[in-house]
Amino acid sequence: MGSTGTVLRELRGAQKSAKGVSLYSRYVNRPAGRVLAAGAYRAHLTPNQVTLTSALFTYGALASVALVEPSWTLAVLVYAALAVGFAFDSADGQLARLTGRGGPDGEWLDHVVDCGKLLLVHTAVLISFHRFGELPSDAWLLLPLGFQLAAVLTFCAGLLREHLGKANGPGARSPSWAEPEPPAAPVSRVRAVALLPADYGVFCLVFLLLGAPEAFRAGYAVLAAVHTLFLAAFLAKWFRELKALRAG
Repeated sequence: MGSTGTVLRELRGAQKSAKGVSLYSRYVNRPAGRVLAAGAYRAHLTPNQVTLTSALFTYGALASVALVEPSWTLAVLVYAALAVGFAFDSADGQLARLTGRGGPDGEWLDHVVDCGKLLLVHTAVLISFHRFGELPSDAWLLLPLGFQLAAVLTFCAGLLREHLGKANGPGARSPSWAEPEPPAAPVSRVRAVALLPADYGVFCLVFLLLGAPEAFRAGYAVLAAVHTLFLAAFLAKWFRELKALRAG
């Protein structure tokens, strides 16, 4: 393949559908991932190496949240590392679709890294609260545990919905991270906006408040409540869809 511009054009033609994707992922994270995927292609990296690069940025940032006293400098560095890690998380699948080098091992590794991320991000906040936060009440220590439950349950239930859909009807099958999707119906802009609070990239913005502990706790609590509401909505939706597959 030729120049970086040629690679970028090829990547734009191998994007997954925007259905069920928030505006942040569609207009910020995926384009950033496309640039990183082009760079990774030029550097002869494999999709799995890109996945591990994503883990390096993300897990390093989360370790800093747990181990370093909050400050505005830490806030900027943590957010930047999380945003870059998330962009690399998009780049691995784009690179796999571009090169045709994706496979079950890559999809498995991608999900393992994502699951670890969801566990660690809220564990890091819990440790930070305990070590550095002057909390109004010890009850605040329960908040990261509740947020973690909502995040992991959404992730696992979504994966099960996808794989049970594959097993129970060809019409319900969702392409893997390394497969381009067929053309779909126009994407609802309203839905894309409504999904913004549930987007991991939007969630990462709260770490810009680390320098102001009270503001960070408030923002984190609001996002926890929103994610819990989304979890309830997603569970009801996925249950109805799987029940419809059985009826069909």
